[in-house]
Amino acid sequence: MSKVLGPWQQLSCETVYENPWLRVEHHEVKTPAGTDGIYGKVCFQSIAVGIVPLDDDGFTYLVKQYRYPLEESSWEIPEGGCPLGSSPLNTASRELAEETGLTAGRWAKLMDLHTSNSVTDERGEIFLALDLIQGEADLEPTEDIVVRRVPVGEAISMAMDGRITDAISVAALLKLQILLLSCGGDLRQVFAVLPELAQ
Repeated sequence: MSKVLGPWQQLSCETVYENPWLRVEHHEVKTPAGTDGIYGKVCFQSIAVGIVPLDDDGFTYLVKQYRYPLEESSWEIPEGGCPLGSSPLNTASRELAEETGLTAGRWAKLMDLHTSNSVTDERGEIFLALDLIQGEADLEPTEDIVVRRVPVGEAISMAMDGRITDAISVAALLKLQILLLSCGGDLRQVFAVLPELAQ
């Protein structure tokens, strides 16, 4: 059955692969130019969540883990997947505790984003976490994570110079840098200009 999607016309949609985390679709389409074409779309079964934890001394926490699709290790902010229909904030809180052992007393929404919108519908939500309390990490069996506490400025430099390449982490840290510049470098003021969330 044909469906109009903006300037595109979807003529058919077939699921060619599916697992608990994603679905790959093959679409026959009419392009905006009116020509016949195809489109591959990856549909995620979860929302990506990312957390920038900030302590009272101006440090944040990064995690390093091996990313199977890239065949290399990656420094990132703590992240995880939130099943569709679940609370992204609750998932962020759980992921932060699992990966770093940290719990946060205050949360704010930093941003929403689409991770790779030319081929996937995945969206992400990123949070700031303050008033941190250190506990024990509780990694999932598939995770082999190294946690590093670094000054916020160093984490931002890592995003700027390519030591951090994960899109969610880069976006979060660069937005944080812009907010810090507009707030005179005061992390508490950055938190004050963002919508605070009740957990």
